[in-house]
Amino acid sequence: MAENSNHDVVIIGGGHNGLAAAAYLARAGRDVLLLEKLDHAGGAAVSAQAFDGVDARLSRYSYLVSLLPQEIIDDLGLRIRLARRRYSSYTPDPGSPGRGLLIDNGDAAATAASFASVGAPAAEAAAFERFYAECRKLTGALWPTMTSPMPTRSEARQLAEAAGAGDVWESVIERPIGEAITRSLQSDLVRGVVLTDALIGTFARADSADLQQNICFLYHLLGGGTGDWDVPIGGMGTVSGELERAAREAGATILTTAEVTRIRPGGTVDYRHDGQERSASADWVLSNVAPVVLDRLRAPDGLRVPDGLQGAVAAQPMNPNHLREGSQVKVNLLLTRLPQLLDRSVSPEAAFGGTFHINETWTQLDDAYRAAEQGTVPDPLPCEIYCHSLTDPSILSAELQASGAHTLTVFGLHVPDRLITAENNEAMRTALQAAVVKSLNSVLAEPIEELLLTGADGTPCIETKTTLDIQRAVGMPRGNIFHGGLDWPFAEDEAPLDTPARRWGVSTDDPRILLCGSGARRGGAVSAIGGHNAAMAVLESLALESQGRKPQGSES
Repeated sequence: MAENSNHDVVIIGGGHNGLAAAAYLARAGRDVLLLEKLDHAGGAAVSAQAFDGVDARLSRYSYLVSLLPQEIIDDLGLRIRLARRRYSSYTPDPGSPGRGLLIDNGDAAATAASFASVGAPAAEAAAFERFYAECRKLTGALWPTMTSPMPTRSEARQLAEAAGAGDVWESVIERPIGEAITRSLQSDLVRGVVLTDALIGTFARADSADLQQNICFLYHLLGGGTGDWDVPIGGMGTVSGELERAAREAGATILTTAEVTRIRPGGTVDYRHDGQERSASADWVLSNVAPVVLDRLRAPDGLRVPDGLQGAVAAQPMNPNHLREGSQVKVNLLLTRLPQLLDRSVSPEAAFGGTFHINETWTQLDDAYRAAEQGTVPDPLPCEIYCHSLTDPSILSAELQASGAHTLTVFGLHVPDRLITAENNEAMRTALQAAVVKSLNSVLAEPIEELLLTGADGTPCIETKTTLDIQRAVGMPRGNIFHGGLDWPFAEDEAPLDTPARRWGVSTDDPRILLCGSGARRGGAVSAIGGHNAAMAVLESLALESQGRKPQGSES
C-alpha cells in the first residue's frame, strides 16, 4: 500500500446518507474519512446537465422529497427549500382519455366534480379522502419513531392503537394492501391511483403474500406523517450539496474518485485513488453502498464476484431481501413547451403540476405485472410523470425559462430487472423508451416527440435509464432504488435489540461495520435517516464504552 491512514470512522459511499452520517459524526468531534467512487458526492440524489449544450439541471435519478425529517435539516443547519405542489395528481381515463381525474389540494369542490367526471360513484371522492385520512392516523403515529431507536412490532402497534389506527394497522401492516383498497374504493381508475404508491420500484401485485407492496405503500405515505412529496428548489443536487457542505464544515474529509476495493477484518478499508492503492483503518466502518455490494467488498479474495450481482458472497448467509430486483425504467425529457392534452377541461399546467398517472388503473397495473412476469414489456406501460420546472423554474437557464421550456421525468412501472441483461440492454433501452413514448402519446393531443428540444449535437433531449444503466451509473444492484427490498420501520418482537446498532436498525454481522444507507432498516428514498441512525448508533456505542460498558452482543 502506498499510504495508510487512521481515523475514527471510514464511510464507504458519498451518497446523501453517507454525507449525513459524516456530518453528524464530524460535528461530534470524530475523525471521519468518506470515500466516494465517483468524481462527485451525492450518489443518486444529484442534479445534472443531462443534455449537451442545454442549460438545464435535471434531478436525474431521484426527484421529490418526503422522508427527510425537519429534525435533520435543523440539526445540520441545511439551507434547503422544499416547495409544496398544489395539485396532487392527474389521471386520464385510458378508455376515454378526453376526461381525467384531477386532484386539486386547493379546491375540494373541483376535486369532487372531477371524480364524478370520470364516472366514479357518487361517494368515491369522500371515500378517497377518508381512506387517506385513516392512513394518516397510522403514519402520524409512526413518523416520530424514524429518528429514534426502533420500536418493536408490538410497541409500534400500541402507538397506532393509541392514535385510533388499530384497524388501519391491520389493513396496512398485516393484510395485503389490495384488500383495503378494494374494500374502500369502487372505481378501477381511483383504485389504481392509490395502488401506485405501493408499486414504485417494487415488482409486486396488490395481493402479494410477502407484503413488499405494503411496505412500499407505508413509506410513500410516511413522510412528515402526511405523505406529502415536495420539490427541492434548485434540484435534488441542492439536498446533497447542503449535506456535503455540512460534513466538510464540520471537519469530515471527503475523498472522491476513491474506489473501495476491499474491507478487511479489523476495520481496514483498501481503496484506489489517483492511480495508487491505499488503505484506511478505523474503529468504525459505515457502509453507504447497497448491502450486496458491502458483502462483495468483505468477501475473501477467493470468493470475489462481479459487482453488485445476485451471486455476491456474504460473511454470513445474506438477507434474501437485499437481493430483490429493481422494477422501473426512468426517462428524462426536455420539451419546448408542455404538451396539450386530449382532456381539454384541464390545463397542461394543472395536469403536470402534480403526479401525472398514465395507464395506471387497477386492472392495467395487474395486467402489466402479469405481462412482465411472463417476460414481456407491458403494453401499455404504466407510467407517472413529474414536471420539476413547473414548481421550480430555477433548474432552467433564464433563456430556457423565457422560451417556455419544461422538464419531464417519467417513471415507468413493472419493468423488473429480470427483463434486462448485459446482452440485451441496448435493445431494451430502445424498446422501453418507445413504450414510454407510446404510453404518453395515448393521452396527449400531440406527439411528445415533436416537442423535444435538441442538444448542441442535434440529438433530441430524451434519455432512458434501464435497471442495468442505474446499477452501472450509481451502484444500485439490479437497479433497485431502495438498495434491496424495503423492511418495516420497526423490529420484530423476537429480534435482538441488545446493541445500539441493532436498536437503530443499522447492524451487520460485524459489530464495527454498520449500514448507513438505503439498505439500513429504515432507509430508502432521499431521507438521510439511514445516515442519521448509523451516526446515532456509533455515538451511543462510544458513550457506553466511555462508561466502561461493553454493548451486549458486541465481540469487539
